[in-house]
Amino acid sequence: MRKFVIVLGALLVFLGVVFVFGKSIYSKPGILEATKNVVIPKGNTNTVLSHLQKEHVLAQGFLNKFVFQAAVRITADQGALRAAEFSIPKQASIQQILQILRHAKPVQHELMIPEGLTRYQVVDLINQAPFLVGKIEVPAEGSILPQTYAYEFGYSREKLLAHMQDALQKTLNQVWKDRKPLEAVKTPQDLLTIASIVEKETAVSRERPMIARVFINRLQKKMRLQSDPTVIYALTDGHGKLDRLLTRKDWEIESPYNTYWTDALPPTPICSPGKAALEAVAHPADGNMIYFVANGTGGHSFSSSLSEHNHNVALRKQKK
Repeated sequence: MRKFVIVLGALLVFLGVVFVFGKSIYSKPGILEATKNVVIPKGNTNTVLSHLQKEHVLAQGFLNKFVFQAAVRITADQGALRAAEFSIPKQASIQQILQILRHAKPVQHELMIPEGLTRYQVVDLINQAPFLVGKIEVPAEGSILPQTYAYEFGYSREKLLAHMQDALQKTLNQVWKDRKPLEAVKTPQDLLTIASIVEKETAVSRERPMIARVFINRLQKKMRLQSDPTVIYALTDGHGKLDRLLTRKDWEIESPYNTYWTDALPPTPICSPGKAALEAVAHPADGNMIYFVANGTGGHSFSSSLSEHNHNVALRKQKK
């Protein structure tokens, strides 16, 4: 009996030492020299352990491996280890690492879609964005909302595009619901198409409602919109910028997108307008202006008669 007690006592002492030593390894600072984003693969504990050691987050050696595996089992009730991309802080301990893999929010990447891009330009941005997977088809023109989108490592390009399209539809529905009713803007699609032209005509926020008013007045008077961006879209088929200046001959191109040639709206938007452009068409400025021309200082001069417009054009030529 005495021998048994001695053995049991020795065993308890040994286990106590192992526990204390293991706990110190569990909580002591790790070897990671700087904060790092690490993609944790799918797999069992050994798979995760091997990857953490490969990424120099966890030190090599039997003791670290033993403590990590034991800690995973002992704290299993706190949740499973997730496969995702996580930000691991400098010198993270095993305790911190397990907390991150179970409860931290995965790293969020961002993709900004600027206002005024065509569908082909949007697809190029999505295809070039890092950490996304899969392929996408070119969407309908003007079907995505320009803004910044967050996504995680391994997220589907198809799902991200669908999210962008859903954001546009929700925004358009709300803008349409709150709009000022106008005879010239009969449908949400009309509003979207006009907004796309407004978006391409100016980058000056205060001018958008004024340019929207010009186009709405023209539509009400059965006048052609005569918007240069629609001609550029007709010439490029929405693939990008024209690498030269427009000519008068370009105005004669027979295309439903050329608003010098047709007195109707283009059959689709000519780009992806932002919310501000949508709001400008929903709530245009007051006035009877039907012309505008660049004033040479980054903005436009507006007029309600051809003679006044010609005067503004002459002033612009003088500034050149």
